[in-house]
Amino acid sequence: MDQLSLYDYELPPERIASKPARHRTDARLMVIDRSSGTWEHKRVSDLPGYLSSKDALVINNTRVLRARLLGKRLQTGGQWEGLFLHLNNDGSWRMLAKTKGRIQVGEKVVVSPAHDPDSEERLILTLTDKGESGEWSAMPDRDESHIELLEQFGTMPLPPYMRKKLATDRDFRRYQTTFAERPGSVAAPTAGLHFTRELFDEIESAGVTVSHVTLHIGIGTFRPISVENLDQHVMHSEWCELTSDTASHLNQRRADGGRLIAVGTTSVRTLESATKTGTIEPFEGETDLFIRPPYQFQAVDVLMTNFHLPKSSLLVMVSAFAGRELILDAYRDAIKQKYRFYSYGDAMLIV
Repeated sequence: MDQLSLYDYELPPERIASKPARHRTDARLMVIDRSSGTWEHKRVSDLPGYLSSKDALVINNTRVLRARLLGKRLQTGGQWEGLFLHLNNDGSWRMLAKTKGRIQVGEKVVVSPAHDPDSEERLILTLTDKGESGEWSAMPDRDESHIELLEQFGTMPLPPYMRKKLATDRDFRRYQTTFAERPGSVAAPTAGLHFTRELFDEIESAGVTVSHVTLHIGIGTFRPISVENLDQHVMHSEWCELTSDTASHLNQRRADGGRLIAVGTTSVRTLESATKTGTIEPFEGETDLFIRPPYQFQAVDVLMTNFHLPKSSLLVMVSAFAGRELILDAYRDAIKQKYRFYSYGDAMLIV
């Protein structure tokens, strides 16, 4: 029986990165060798030196929505804040919401453009239902798509340790990967934040291919595990897609002796959800795959990832890939070496 308390560590607050490195590839890269149980300290710009011409890099091309909304309750005038999670089948929005006092089903919220509150444009959301987990359903009063409405009225959601106020212009540039294409996430796939076009050019010029998958990151990624016995943890569900062309290419790369390098835990989750008995298959739909020891990886050979929260499902996943003791030892050294942690922080490459 695996216990959550085994995945804990002490992180000094000053090691949490509240802003990004000046240049994406300036971030540090801890390279961990699973076979020897050792690691070395490099930079993200050194990544091409650890790849071979037969390898395939797999990245998550999801795009962060302007999912944070600010408004007022129509009945009381009280401040209200919401976070769009996903679109329901009936066209309503699944959301998290907070306000002073108790809000009731049927209430309306008036939302102003987050970065232009003096605008005359308004969006009215009617709260139609509250689920057992505390999430709300809200029906907008306008016909535009949710992406269009969020673009007009929302702002980029950021983890509270970064910034509690509105996202800045710098955040809009940096808290989005350079290859983001498909809008749908409430958070960035943070390992991908380290990549630039120049780094991709260097990787591809060495013969390494770059394949895109999509996983739209939901709020469940950041919700803490609430049970001590990991057998009892119910993993959140997220939508992902791996196309038939991508599956064929990745299978061929592996058949030719190449490795699959997953950039980020979301790429891992997509790849492993699409892989049956060692063969990658096309996949589209929800996945609630919880990767934890003693999980046997079917698709991923190398993992690049940032440093994760104590007792998180992401730390458990990385421990399943590299071994819990090795990862926790590496984390302790990363703290000693003053690595930067979490979304805007440094990365590790596990080979």
